[in-house]
Amino acid sequence: MAEPEVVLTATELLQLLRERWRASYDLRLVQRQGRLYFQVMWGHLEQQSFPLTPGGYSERLAEVAATLNALGAAEQVRAWLKTTRDKPRIGRALSLALSVPSARAVEFLL
Repeated sequence: MAEPEVVLTATELLQLLRERWRASYDLRLVQRQGRLYFQVMWGHLEQQSFPLTPGGYSERLAEVAATLNALGAAEQVRAWLKTTRDKPRIGRALSLALSVPSARAVEFLL
């Protein structure tokens, strides 16, 4: 029997971002052509022009983490954030195509 996936939290996401790139990058879940992508955007909380407040940023991380957990993609994202060699740059987000069971993905692909 497979072990249950360890839950990904907003705090862990923030820690992974700061350990990897020393910045609190914005995160998004995006749907394109019937697939779901986890994206690390180029904007980050430490920028003056960042549109979210620290509280709003924390809420966004919590929402993204909850959705990743519901999709069963937490470990996939965790591993990718620890190993990707790319770095977000102005105008270019990093994207990870999520591998999720179609039964779970269908409720997010509306």
